[in-house]
Amino acid sequence: MPIAGIGLHVIFAALCAIHVVRSRQPLYWLFILFAFPMIGSLVYFFAVYLPDSRLQRGAMRAVSAAARAIDPTRELREARSAFEDTPNTDNRMRLAAALLELGDAAAAVDHYRACLAGPLASDPDIMLSLARALVESQRYPEALDSLERLRRDQPDFRCEAVSLLIARSLAGNARNAEARQEFESAMARFGTYEAKAEYAIWAWAVGDRSTAEQLDVDLDRISSRWNALTRSLNEPVQRRLLAARQLANRRS
Repeated sequence: MPIAGIGLHVIFAALCAIHVVRSRQPLYWLFILFAFPMIGSLVYFFAVYLPDSRLQRGAMRAVSAAARAIDPTRELREARSAFEDTPNTDNRMRLAAALLELGDAAAAVDHYRACLAGPLASDPDIMLSLARALVESQRYPEALDSLERLRRDQPDFRCEAVSLLIARSLAGNARNAEARQEFESAMARFGTYEAKAEYAIWAWAVGDRSTAEQLDVDLDRISSRWNALTRSLNEPVQRRLLAARQLANRRS
């Protein structure tokens, strides 16, 4: 049993080490993982891997959605107050996120750019957040530059989110053939509701009714099985999808 236990520890450490290399974490984690395989692996899992996982992001989104439903502007007020009291990078990022969630993408862009001006200039989370704010501000050329740099420098980071934002940026730059390819690639690779919904939103916008209607059938089938929490988490993209569909139908 001790041998089996040691074997499992080493395997767990090796899996964590693969994640270190693929996600380009600091290399000192490799020393920690293999010098202390059991403790090091547990620390890495909870400190690095879990916060970056889709499950963790989904839980945080659920908590944020519930808080916004109760008091939509509370997070912005608290974030602004915290930044005014202590104008550090963490508080600036919190303020930028709150502004973006409430639709003030232009102000969020300024704050995210300020965060990238210092030692966190290559932080992928900030770069992705900036790109999202640029897309929401319809500053598509800047968004595309940022996203292509992020994909080049961090090829394994949040691949689905990066791909969908690149597709939206290409569409915003009227590069529709490339946008279609990116949407189709994201849908084939990830197969998520969000990937299909973003593709459908684009298809409705460019008048590709056949593609949009086919996707809508699949999207309706998926959403019919959701619970209240899942529906709440997907409400923003659903709202955009409905708006795109209604606009296309009014034009036809």
